Amino acid sequence: MKPFTIPIQLENDRTLLLPLQESDFGTLYAVASDPKIWEQHPQPDRWKEDVFRLFFEGALQSQGAFKVIDKDTGAVAGSTRFYDYDAPNRSLFIGYTFYAVRYWGNGLNASVKELMLDYAFQSVDTVYLHVGASNFRSQKAVEKLGAQKVAEECVAYQEGTPKWNLRYQIQKGNR
Repeated sequence: MKPFTIPIQLENDRTLLLPLQESDFGTLYAVASDPKIWEQHPQPDRWKEDVFRLFFEGALQSQGAFKVIDKDTGAVAGSTRFYDYDAPNRSLFIGYTFYAVRYWGNGLNASVKELMLDYAFQSVDTVYLHVGASNFRSQKAVEKLGAQKVAEECVAYQEGTPKWNLRYQIQKGNR
């Protein structure tokens, strides 16, 4: 197996993932400024520009963040990222994902996650996902992918105090 590296882009028939750049702030904030996106999130005020700016800066610093493009329309649908690659344990996380409300429940998330999982499993055996303890929509979405809840843990958010999250995992051979 090869070591994990962040790809230049990922693409399938439905979505295109391109590395997030500073110039994407305005377009991505236009998506993220909808309070409904964040109402079940551990940080429900992320729709505010100053709070989102901190999230966006963290995404850029991670060097694993992508903007998600809907290939049918060319619109930015949201963002996601790879993070916390652990070479000795052959694992990494996928997360910090959000989408415009119009993409909820239409298969976009599954398309994006399958794309990311396919890429990740070329280099790792386990993918983890953090989901806010009260984010029931996202919990259902990752469970539909076959993820299993394996832990509850307090996760530090760049924009504020630590929050309770559920840790899910997907094993390479269990998809």
